[in-house]
Amino acid sequence: MILLTLEICTALRANDEARRAAVMAGADEPDFVPLVKFFNPVGAATWLATELGEDGDTLFGLADLGFGCPELGSFSLSELASVRLPFGLGIERDLAFTGRAPLSKWAILARRAGSIIAAETLLRRMANAANDDLPSLDG
Repeated sequence: MILLTLEICTALRANDEARRAAVMAGADEPDFVPLVKFFNPVGAATWLATELGEDGDTLFGLADLGFGCPELGSFSLSELASVRLPFGLGIERDLAFTGRAPLSKWAILARRAGSIIAAETLLRRMANAANDDLPSLDG
């Protein structure tokens, strides 16, 4: 599987450039919504990425190796791509992933819940509850 499409790569690079520009201007760093989710199809490891460095390999985001302590930081795209799992599998990109919230919110929820997967469930429930409060459009 191709872990990053050109479109996602371009968006991740744009986020990195926007963050760098904010730092250079002395402004607050943007709190981006994750653009991509990677996962281990036979384990609990999950990564969310918001930025891609100039080297085209260093991603920034939230990493959860399945030990109950998700962490913000950098990780390597080439290392993710090189992982060989049982049954000939590798790390995959979640094609249906929707960021839903800024990375800081993901980090808070993932740390409280113990995993990115649990945080994703909480965010989905919050979104569904918010939609339930909206009036019906069925006439």
